[in-house]
Amino acid sequence: MINNQPPEVLPEPPVDQNRVTWQPWLAVIFVILVYYASQVVGSLVALIYPTLRHWNNAQAVVWVQGSIIAQFVFIVSAEAFTVGAIYLFLRQQRARFASIGLRRPRLSDLAHGLLAVPAYYLIYLLSVGLVSHFVPALNVNQAQEIGFSNVHGLAPLILTFISLVILPPLTEEIMVRGFLYSSLKRGMPTLAAVFVTSAIFAGAHLPEGGAAGPLYIAALDTFVLSLVLIYLREKTGSLWASITLHAIKNGVAFVALFIWHVH
Repeated sequence: MINNQPPEVLPEPPVDQNRVTWQPWLAVIFVILVYYASQVVGSLVALIYPTLRHWNNAQAVVWVQGSIIAQFVFIVSAEAFTVGAIYLFLRQQRARFASIGLRRPRLSDLAHGLLAVPAYYLIYLLSVGLVSHFVPALNVNQAQEIGFSNVHGLAPLILTFISLVILPPLTEEIMVRGFLYSSLKRGMPTLAAVFVTSAIFAGAHLPEGGAAGPLYIAALDTFVLSLVLIYLREKTGSLWASITLHAIKNGVAFVALFIWHVH
């Protein structure tokens, strides 16, 4: 007897939206592209006001480089673009932010972040002492260009605080310890993923020396910081402890630079 019934179509297995399914190399390329694209987007948005005012190039450069409002607009735009790009990537991959560690915050995450503060500073100081011993030419006092100067008054301080203490820790943890580290760990041993992630994060801070040349002390600082941040990510299974430590670290620098005026 001939069976004329169509063959049974088995349903596709459900996609686990809390797991990383994409290739590590794709994540590295994506992070690099998004980083540079965010700088372009931030600059273009910051230039909208000078364009509307019909300023010449020299006036626009002064505005972008010297205005706290311009720097704030630049950072907000760049960070929003970065998070938005990651969201679209995860959506295209049928994944959630939980797959890269952005879960509901818990009080224990805050506690772990606070407890890690003295550990980070101790490891950093020991690392500086060790590296300085073998590399005496390391300039530990080289200034970091952060884009904000002459910050006076409550409103400028608030804008600077948001720009340096709130937004970068949140965005950088989502991008680096979240998206990048989770992706690399899928395709390589955990220890290798830790060091590659931290090296990329440190390398991104080298240009912050400006005209004085590569800022090696900042690269060392951020490499050590990244190691502790990844430990917190692994310890808690979440990004919030890392975000807490990162924000406290930036907050200490903010107070030293703009409240106590320590240079």
